[in-house]
Amino acid sequence: MTKAAVFGTGSWGTTFGMIMARAGVETTLWGRRAEIVEAIDLRHENPDYLPGVTLPPTMRATGDPARALEGADFVVLAVPSQTLRANLTAWKPHLPRNAVLVSLMKGIELGTTKRMSEVIMEVAEVPQERVAVVSGPNLVPEIAQGQPAATVVACPDERTMEHLQEACHVPPWFRPYTNPDVVGVELGGAVKNVIALAVGVAAGMGMGDNVGAMLMTRGLAEISRLGAALGADPHTFAGLAGMGDLVATCTSPLSRNRTFGVNLGKGMTLAQAVAATRQTAEGVKSCESVLELARKHDVEMPITEVVVGVVHDGMTPDEAGVLLMSRTPKPERYGV
Repeated sequence: MTKAAVFGTGSWGTTFGMIMARAGVETTLWGRRAEIVEAIDLRHENPDYLPGVTLPPTMRATGDPARALEGADFVVLAVPSQTLRANLTAWKPHLPRNAVLVSLMKGIELGTTKRMSEVIMEVAEVPQERVAVVSGPNLVPEIAQGQPAATVVACPDERTMEHLQEACHVPPWFRPYTNPDVVGVELGGAVKNVIALAVGVAAGMGMGDNVGAMLMTRGLAEISRLGAALGADPHTFAGLAGMGDLVATCTSPLSRNRTFGVNLGKGMTLAQAVAATRQTAEGVKSCESVLELARKHDVEMPITEVVVGVVHDGMTPDEAGVLLMSRTPKPERYGV
């Protein structure tokens, strides 16, 4: 029987563990908070992150990483992206020799500008064939409530990719597609959070759908430009991991990053918006590393620049809007 260890008992880690358990995978979650571990393991619930959702009785939880990892075929990583390096360093001695490491994280590491799969390969010292990525329009509350959703499983090794696809396919509830373009899938997942912050700020300021549509489409152009510079397949950005995830994250009130942006647009300070959001909005920290990555590769990303300005450099939303709309117009072409 296929076994999986899911590291992270937040909303997405718990939900993905539920998906794998319902797909017939023997699934154990690891969590750092004893009260959540106990609730999952004994009462089959996660009241802090998935209130009212009944978890599969076959899904277990533990606070012991070695116990969670014992015999695991898949090690699913669902921790905040900026904590991955330190956490994985601690867990590395217990990793099974042939396990596939799966990233659910959507971020770019601060300081190194590495994608999550790159951090995993570096820290765990595993080849790229043993690292997979899951990304797409996966708004957790909808999935946890049993609403249909699809996602993308990315890995350069076809057999690994198909094995993971089978381990998280629960028809007709959850459907994973495959794509070998790890770079494009990861960039789509990371940068869409930044664009969602911008869309949220505009919505919080009371701006209409024209502005939202402009930011989403020009944001997709920014993602595509960065992807082209890093060797991604341009078709990826027209699919679930690109446009699909971007639309869901920019438009849904369930989106943490959009909600964070809305609060900033309404006049909240950064600290107030952090307190109001409660859970991690990955774009808040990753916007800086995304911009640094873009500058390393001479890629122009004006929306990302103003998001960094608003979130970290004291720029007001009004100033950001003026700066964006005052830029010299250029020809509108795909990916430009």
